[in-house]
Amino acid sequence: MQLRYAFRIEPGPGQRISLNQAFGCARVVWNDCLRARRDARAEGLPYPKSAQLSKRFITEAKRTPQRAWLGEVSAVVLQQSLRDLDTAYSNFFGSIKGTRKGPKIGEPRMKTKRDNRQAVRFTANARWSITADGKLNLPKIGPVQVRWSRALPSVPSVPSTVTVTVIKDSSNRYWASFIVETDPAAEILPPAGGDQGIDLGLTHFAVMADGSRIKSPRFLRRAEKKLRREQRRLSRKAKGSNNRDKQRVKVARAHAKVADARKDFHHKLSTKLIRENEAISVETLSVKGLARTRLAKSVHDAGWSTFVNMLEYKAARYGRMLTKVDRAFPSSQVCSACGHRDGPKPLHIPAWTCDRCGTRHDRDHNAAKNVKYEGRRIRAV
Repeated sequence: MQLRYAFRIEPGPGQRISLNQAFGCARVVWNDCLRARRDARAEGLPYPKSAQLSKRFITEAKRTPQRAWLGEVSAVVLQQSLRDLDTAYSNFFGSIKGTRKGPKIGEPRMKTKRDNRQAVRFTANARWSITADGKLNLPKIGPVQVRWSRALPSVPSVPSTVTVTVIKDSSNRYWASFIVETDPAAEILPPAGGDQGIDLGLTHFAVMADGSRIKSPRFLRRAEKKLRREQRRLSRKAKGSNNRDKQRVKVARAHAKVADARKDFHHKLSTKLIRENEAISVETLSVKGLARTRLAKSVHDAGWSTFVNMLEYKAARYGRMLTKVDRAFPSSQVCSACGHRDGPKPLHIPAWTCDRCGTRHDRDHNAAKNVKYEGRRIRAV
């Protein structure tokens, strides 16, 4: 199983210049190769192969005065940029043909230095390493300080199957992202015996079948006042000025703080549920549809899709069972005690009484129990 581990890195002033140079060189190779393929399509010619593009825009370009500075960065960075372009085109054509799962994606676009995310990737051929004092040694950049929050599951001193990607985000933070091969058998958790159903919502982020409730943190709503203040300050800065660029970073960091808090909440809750339960059932939600309503901001603030994705990959990693119940299942209309379907209930009705058995139900708790029972039925089938 492949896992991704991301750690903050703290490059020095000179290393930041070298990394920015690597970002720029990788971006130029991407744009040159993309332009060549677009020109070939406009002329009715077949797309040039990757080997031809590599020879023309990397090997031969280094010998020209206009692109001689490409030789100042690691060649692996440039080759990986071309490989990323090939992957982007494969995904684009697969999306058109219908062989790629997920929503439709567009054709690869040109990159700019003003993009929110800049990244370069180093494979094992780049001969990167982790030094004895815990620094990440990158070719033509040097040893970079890393904030190790946990240990990598494989031996980092021999990165035969480890790839590291250096990322600069919109708030000028630098990250080292490792893709590591792990042994799936070593990750399996001992049996827990629990069976849980989850009903996701806005007032309460999650209501469990056992009656427990997780209140929605509403990270974006709590930070709106500060975000508005920082955004107003940005709008007053002169375009193109250094002060505007500094304020842009402040705005990006304020948004990053909200996103990090939400991600941390999702990780802790999903890990807790996976550790305590053998099987989990959750209802799929039409997030895109709800994001077009007046509840759009609250829906995005909750981050249901990210949370369910975390549950899915952690269940596969730790040997648990995650069952997705289709959103067409009437979890809020069925009595969890007798199974009688009592019809749709408006959202302003928090509780109701079953017409058949007379059981009084809390709307969300009843839905969570129905999701749990439906998940059991699906697993049994």
